[in-house]
Amino acid sequence: MSKRLTRSSDSISLEEAKDRDVQRSLWRSIFIIATCTAAMVINVFNISSVSISLPNIERDLNIKEEQLQWLISAYSLSSGCFLLFFGRLADIYGRKKAFMIGTLSQVAFSLGCGFAQSGTTLVILRAFQGIGAAATIPSSLGILAHAFPPSKMRSIAFATFAAGAPVGGAFGMLIGGILVQITSSHWRSTFYLVAVVSALTGVSGMISFDADVTSTEAVDWIGASVVTVGLVLIVFVLGQGEVASEGWKTPYIVALLTVGIIMVSLFLLWERYLEQGIKDPYRAVSAWRPPPLMSLSLWTRARGRMAVILAISFLNSCTFTSWSFWVQLYYQNYLLLTPMQTMLRFIPMFVVGCLCNFLVAMFVGKLSFVVFAVGGTLLTALAPILLALIDPTATYWAFCFPSTILIVVGADLVYSAGMIFIAKIALPHEQSVAGALFQTMAQLGAAVGLAVSTLVFNIVVKNESADLGVTLNSAGTNAPLSAQLKGYRSAQWTCAAFALMAALLAALCLHGVGIVGHKKTLKHVDSDQTIAERFESKDG
Repeated sequence: MSKRLTRSSDSISLEEAKDRDVQRSLWRSIFIIATCTAAMVINVFNISSVSISLPNIERDLNIKEEQLQWLISAYSLSSGCFLLFFGRLADIYGRKKAFMIGTLSQVAFSLGCGFAQSGTTLVILRAFQGIGAAATIPSSLGILAHAFPPSKMRSIAFATFAAGAPVGGAFGMLIGGILVQITSSHWRSTFYLVAVVSALTGVSGMISFDADVTSTEAVDWIGASVVTVGLVLIVFVLGQGEVASEGWKTPYIVALLTVGIIMVSLFLLWERYLEQGIKDPYRAVSAWRPPPLMSLSLWTRARGRMAVILAISFLNSCTFTSWSFWVQLYYQNYLLLTPMQTMLRFIPMFVVGCLCNFLVAMFVGKLSFVVFAVGGTLLTALAPILLALIDPTATYWAFCFPSTILIVVGADLVYSAGMIFIAKIALPHEQSVAGALFQTMAQLGAAVGLAVSTLVFNIVVKNESADLGVTLNSAGTNAPLSAQLKGYRSAQWTCAAFALMAALLAALCLHGVGIVGHKKTLKHVDSDQTIAERFESKDG
């Protein structure tokens, strides 16, 4: 083996030693978990709080209804497209440093969103706001992985962190609904709140996080640039294709989608070239030939099941985010409920999300991973199915309440167990990148789910209105209620289809994974690298 590879291995061992030797109090460990979880809560809060504010923002800034999804998609676009890049930077330059930079960005651009005076300005600032999340989320994953060696505490840490997603979604609906209705600044108050909470999270991280251990590895700037541009173009097209002048046939939509796909393909080829170079002891590392931003072999870990988990994360996120988007529009635009009345209907999400966190932590070391994957995706699918069959005259408890319970339980089971799986099979020096990849698929799933369900909704509403002899105006606000209801139902059927595909994939490909959580029967604590290599070499 060459000296270059030996030095790389030594630096990993040094980092492990420093992280493992840190002696911290129980309260400091709790603060680490709470701070990282708060970052996840803020990330999802930024989506759900804006989602419940959409009708208010639409009226205040005079935004067309078909363009409202950009207030959600712009955030998902930037955070999803920059996750890999910032995950790699966090692994190299320090996770605590990346977390603090991301937190400061959230504070600054959240305040900017609160002062925005036009829809275009708000969309642009939302995109920059998402970049902050792209820095905090992967760095949080790396911080947790290195702060807690494989143990029951690690399972609790990752289950708590993952629970921040559905809890953040519910919290955004609850607090967002209250602030929109009772404060003088209405929807702007949610952004001010994010700025304050982000600042407090940054202070907590500065105090509780361990000192950074940096690396001397070069950054794959070429790969980072190519994949970021490619993903931005693809996600932009997904959000813009439906509202373009000629729809998906618009020339610039076709051109940008083609360029985006080519860029992502070139990124994969480039990463394969760099990874082969790392394995070659005679090929020197340089600024033009650095270690890969994302090793393609990461997708093949655990006999290819890593790729399956990423696909499930993508599909389940398609369902969860789209369900949240359409159900709140159904409440406010069809049932004409106030933001406060809408908020009350999302209270079960917050309560059940907290309870589900404890259940995952308790049973992830006892039950096979396939139970969480298949069970979670099926529960996620049942939530939109209930709303697709909804009777608008029925009580809230008949359709909406069970749907709200099912969506948060399903999302939490899949997300929590998936994060523990990722942490188990990823090597120490790639924890942030592996977590970033998982988050990237989830964020892209959110954008794709919104784009596809919006396309279905618009087609159904247009066709139904035409059958009733109604010509829709440019904003579609004159659509008959019967056409709108069928559109909402069709959008929810689309959401269900994504989760059902995830359930099928989990059942077919994950039946032999086994238990991914920490088992009490272990006599000692293994290192991350030992766990990952053993997990990858198992026959199951």
